[in-house]
Amino acid sequence: QVQLVESGGGSVQAGGSLRLSCAASGYTYGSGCMGWFRQAPGKEREGVASIYPSVSTTRYADSVKGRFTISQDNAKNTLYLQMNSLKPEDTAVYYCAAGGGMWCRLRISDYNYWGQGTQVTVSS
Repeated sequence: QVQLVESGGGSVQAGGSLRLSCAASGYTYGSGCMGWFRQAPGKEREGVASIYPSVSTTRYADSVKGRFTISQDNAKNTLYLQMNSLKPEDTAVYYCAAGGGMWCRLRISDYNYWGQGTQVTVSS
C-alpha cells in the first residue's frame, strides 16, 4: 500500500522560507514523476512543481519559478519542496503526489497517489 506523508508546513511571514518533506513508502521510488500541488481556500487544486526522480528533470508553475525548488533524496525515499521568498498568495494546503508517469505534467489527473496535505500559511 502506497503512503505519502507530508511534513514541514507551518506559519511564516512574507519573505520567509519553509521546506516541505514527503516520505514515500510502499512505492517504487523513481518509477515515475512525483510532484507538489496546492489548494488555497475556495480555489481548485493546482500544480506547483514536479520531478522525475531518476534523472531529476523538473517542472515548475510560473507563479513559483525562481522561488521554489523541488528535490529528492533517493536513499530516504523522500521528496522535498524548498520554498523561499514566500508570499501571502502561497497560503494553501500543500499535497505530495506520486505515480505521475513519465511526462511530469502539473495535472492532477496524471497522478495516482496522494498525501493528506500540510498547511502553509504566509502572513503579510
